[in-house]
Amino acid sequence: MARYDMTGIGINLREIPDDNGVTKLKVLGLILDGPAQTAGVRQGDELLSINGVDVKGKSAFEASSLLQGPNETFVNIMVKHGNCGPVQSVRIQRQSIAKSPVFYRLEPVKNSPSSVGYVRLKEFNALARKDLVTAMRRLQDMGASYFVLDLRDNLGGLVQAGIEIAKLFLDKGETITYTVGRDPLSVKNIVAESSPLFSAPVIVLVNNNTASASEIVATALHDNCRAVLVGERTYGKGLIQSVFELNDGSGVVVTIGKYVTPNHMDINGNGVDPDFRNLPAWNEITKYLSTCHKPPQKG
Repeated sequence: MARYDMTGIGINLREIPDDNGVTKLKVLGLILDGPAQTAGVRQGDELLSINGVDVKGKSAFEASSLLQGPNETFVNIMVKHGNCGPVQSVRIQRQSIAKSPVFYRLEPVKNSPSSVGYVRLKEFNALARKDLVTAMRRLQDMGASYFVLDLRDNLGGLVQAGIEIAKLFLDKGETITYTVGRDPLSVKNIVAESSPLFSAPVIVLVNNNTASASEIVATALHDNCRAVLVGERTYGKGLIQSVFELNDGSGVVVTIGKYVTPNHMDINGNGVDPDFRNLPAWNEITKYLSTCHKPPQKG
């Protein structure tokens, strides 16, 4: 199976053989509020043609060359909604995709009637919290019973955005992270201030490029028994730094503190080990979370 990101209209395609072994192309996922989703294309739709060219038997890569074109030009596609749904002709304006850091899709669970909501968060920017909430609510409405939050290769971004995202999953008073200043006695406890928006279990995917704000989110959910971590040890970047301007106009970066996990582990230079190297069975996840011990809350 091959997957390619068609950034011109904001869809991912999956190659699926039909009963005769001929490749057909299905929409695996859509960029949140991208051109295709806005025009009415849905996850699971079959792509039938692009500008009148039948794509049956073509690869996702071949289809990408037909979908792409100059910014703000139009492409006409024909899609079939679902396996037996109606066929619709859709005219979509190609765009440089708005830089939403969120990509999501609903996936069936093998040997189970349940579905899992997969959410990839590429970076923590000003859109991260809003787009993550929108994606997860849509996945809930589509029937997701739990979530996979993919933070692999997410090197961070706005730390405050990470803190705000962690709050979405935590109970009031639970610790997101501690900040420790140059004076070891100068410790600040950053906590959630309200009830969580999402209470379903979460699997957080991490690797050695999961860093900074990503590590804050991963450990906040993990240490408060909201999530299991799956993958590789994280990068280990937990310094708080400020830039001070000098008289000659240059600047110097000074480390003024560091972030510490709710379980009082120093992230910086150490990283965080996953609970599982490979995706575990669902009963292993529920067993792990049921025996997890939260850090005590401080009033």
